[in-house]
Amino acid sequence: MVRLFALPFLVIEVLDNHWRVAFLLLWIAGTSDAFDGFAARKLGQATRLGQYLDPIADKLLLSTLFLVLTHVGLMPRYVTVLVFSRDFGILLISTLLFATNTLRDFRPSLFGKLNTLVQIIALLAILAQRAVPGAYFPGLCLFLVRAIAWLAPLSAAQYAWIVIRRMNSAEEAAKRLSARPELVRAEDGQPVASTLSVEVPADSREKTAS
Repeated sequence: MVRLFALPFLVIEVLDNHWRVAFLLLWIAGTSDAFDGFAARKLGQATRLGQYLDPIADKLLLSTLFLVLTHVGLMPRYVTVLVFSRDFGILLISTLLFATNTLRDFRPSLFGKLNTLVQIIALLAILAQRAVPGAYFPGLCLFLVRAIAWLAPLSAAQYAWIVIRRMNSAEEAAKRLSARPELVRAEDGQPVASTLSVEVPADSREKTAS
């Protein structure tokens, strides 16, 4: 929620060239993201709502900043196009799979997490050059921007590969169940223990009968 509420003010400060305030807001948003994940794991309070809100807040924050920084000339347009193409493709695939009840668990991939981390660091570095007097590290910014350009398609490819592999695993599991209909209840397709033969000791049968 901190990231979502800070987003409009962050955009206003960037457009008004208030770089120090913009850098501070982005730093607070990034810190809240790290603290949120740490607290959820440490306290055991990970929720389904949080699993959906966390990536939504990240994507809204990063995508909006990429657009705004491209508008003011601080981010190359081809990088923003790659980032948006990757996010739009993943969103479209996830929506179709969710709507068709094919797959409902969309965990982030390793390259996806790395891509998000590099994007946050790159945005912080770009804003820091404007916010901190004397801070000038074009080599680092150029490296991070090029890394984003590579990681965006790589993370999209890894995500697609993971989804295809999980869909194939689900199909194979369904085929194995269909090959053994005695383990599946006809009305809802759920395995039942009543169809399995269980050996009952003789003394237990006598007690039951009595």
